[in-house]
Amino acid sequence: MPAKKVITKEDILNAALEIVRESGIEALNMRSVAKRCNCSTQPIYLSFNGMEDLKKQVNKKVLEVFQKYMDDEVASGKYETYKAVGMGYIRFAKEEKELFKYAMMHQNMVKDGTQQIFDNTVFMIMKNYGLYQDQASRLHMHMWIFVHGIASIFATEYIDIDWETVSQMLSDAYFGTIKQLKGENK
Repeated sequence: MPAKKVITKEDILNAALEIVRESGIEALNMRSVAKRCNCSTQPIYLSFNGMEDLKKQVNKKVLEVFQKYMDDEVASGKYETYKAVGMGYIRFAKEEKELFKYAMMHQNMVKDGTQQIFDNTVFMIMKNYGLYQDQASRLHMHMWIFVHGIASIFATEYIDIDWETVSQMLSDAYFGTIKQLKGENK
């Protein structure tokens, strides 16, 4: 009779996510996960097809956490939908520094996962604000660069900005960009 599997795939994945959350992607390896799970590396190799497979699954988990921050901010109803997405992005960077650095500042992660989120946001802008795709893409690119800058400041703890100032800065950048886009259509 084969031995009962004590460490589940989900346990391993959660341990890997916690390692990245606490110490960054550089700290993630088979030994660190095994240590976190209090097991040998064998259960990890039995559950995943090597380190690359584990990282792919961690990528998905990180993007789920990231998406939840934006969804929660939208659901709070404190800001209009598009601004809430930006505020969620920044809150993710402020509260999940290492996950943010991995998701938004790590080349492989950006290519693999965030393009779909970007495209979904452009579609949301088109639907909610009646903009054509090129206008919505341009607006979102401008705002994303601005929001990413603020988020990076929080993630690196360069300076601390109070939340109301962040909110006002996003509004100012948004309305300025909209004014520019409308002025070009005349």
